[in-house]
Amino acid sequence: MTVGIPKEIKNNESRVGMTPAGVFELVHKNHKVYVQSGAGEGSGFSDDDYKQVGAIILDTIGQVYSLSEMIVKVKEPIEEEYGLIQKGQVVFTYFHFASSEPLTKAMIEREAICIAYETVEDEEGTLPLLTPMSEVAGRMAIQQGAKYLEKPKKGRGVLLGGVPGVPPGRVLVLGAGIVGIQAAKMAAGLGAHVTILDINMKRLRYVNDVMPSHVVTEFSNEYNIRKHVRTHDLIVGGVLVKGAKAPNLITRDMLKTMHPGTVIVDVAVDQGGCVETTRPTTHEDPIYIIDDVVHYSVANMPGAVPYTSTVALTNVTLPYVLALANKGWRKACAEDESLKKGLNIVEGEVIFKEIIEAFGWDAAMA
Repeated sequence: MTVGIPKEIKNNESRVGMTPAGVFELVHKNHKVYVQSGAGEGSGFSDDDYKQVGAIILDTIGQVYSLSEMIVKVKEPIEEEYGLIQKGQVVFTYFHFASSEPLTKAMIEREAICIAYETVEDEEGTLPLLTPMSEVAGRMAIQQGAKYLEKPKKGRGVLLGGVPGVPPGRVLVLGAGIVGIQAAKMAAGLGAHVTILDINMKRLRYVNDVMPSHVVTEFSNEYNIRKHVRTHDLIVGGVLVKGAKAPNLITRDMLKTMHPGTVIVDVAVDQGGCVETTRPTTHEDPIYIIDDVVHYSVANMPGAVPYTSTVALTNVTLPYVLALANKGWRKACAEDESLKKGLNIVEGEVIFKEIIEAFGWDAAMA
């Protein structure tokens, strides 16, 4: 199979779909790999690094799309790429369709095979291709939150770890999934007081078992959320509903009850956000302020640490890429139930019901 690795063109996205090590494995299996010139530079990989493992370097993104049977990316195609995608072409990337109706309609129109990293699900019910980026984003949420709590960044002026004689900052984490646990771990490591909310008691018991005593768990409901947003300095939104739009757990009216300078980091922004006032931002312009509350909602947080993110992503995507290349998408998905769950749109038909539900479409419209 011919596999294409285009350069990401989303704002401030420096990751690349595959490391040279991943390309080496594909070439070793007799597949042809096209890499757009400069695609890996943001992650620390030169064109020569790819050439040395057998990749063919192409000058333009158009060449990569036109010559490749399968495209391996990081982020969803943006508008400039829609017209490059060919009928029957496999596109393997993060899509997050439920948060973008224009993207969904464009991919239906292109009649491509859209396999979404974020809905590939293993037999244990976990999302193996989302996990590493969730780990990065969860840890980064505390890094970024701590920075934007500084007064020059319009935050409250709170040091998360506190100092002797001054209590530590308070961090509220919504969701005890991968993002939430990694955020809680980082915040606890800094010495902050952490409250983590979830509706899954099994997850809360796990957190209670593995986290230090200054990480406390509570059941997530509107009463508890309203109670805690009034007293916490940094709020991390880490709620995920697989393939669907995230629920709005923090509503606009709650902002007025928060301390001025409270920081919200909504990691769920890719799925529409779990805060009503969330809108996607970029690393170039990462924050905005509503009712004196600082909102950080960068839609590609791991893109700020592209070397770590690219290596972590290739570690988990490569076995699936090899399966698709070796067997073709039909056979690969038929033989692997995990990969089959990644199929979102196939040749113009939406087959992932959560997408249809997200837009209120009926089956006939999809």
